[in-house]
Amino acid sequence: MLDRRAFLSGTIAAGALALAPARAEPILTDDGLFKEPWFLESFLDLADDLDGASRAGKRFVIMWELRGCPYCKETHFVNFAQPRIADYVKTHFDLLQLNIIGARKVTDFDGAVLGEKELAAKYGIRYTPTFQFFPERAADLVTRPPAAREVARAAGYLRPDDFLALFRFVREKAYEHESFRDFLRAQQG
Repeated sequence: MLDRRAFLSGTIAAGALALAPARAEPILTDDGLFKEPWFLESFLDLADDLDGASRAGKRFVIMWELRGCPYCKETHFVNFAQPRIADYVKTHFDLLQLNIIGARKVTDFDGAVLGEKELAAKYGIRYTPTFQFFPERAADLVTRPPAAREVARAAGYLRPDDFLALFRFVREKAYEHESFRDFLRAQQG
């Protein structure tokens, strides 16, 4: 039998749950990667994606992942699970997820059409997750070698505070005058 205390505590708990904002869980895709519902849906033309992000007042970033990567999973279930991080990233960035060993065809900034695996090799992507951040405009990227197209890169898992700082580092264009390491030191000091 349900007494008054149990009823009220159940009602209060249910009411509290109703008020709490729901977080959309990452989706496990057919290729074995976890995907956030707010990731960029793309025709895989990097120049077009970068221009689209710029028109929306955002920055363009690629997240390279691998099926079964424990650090990729942790990025989704720890870092992106924090509303302060997920909200910041989706507000200020268009994030394209690519598979380091994938076969989908991607059009690079220079017009070359490569599979994801070949594109990863072209850019020297060796670890997952890796985040590649690009400048605000794609126009002059065609003439630059791949290594000179990025404004920042992070390979491997970053703890939540450092992860958020990385996205702030790019959004605030701190890369123009200091390294990410110096930026972090200034934030912590």
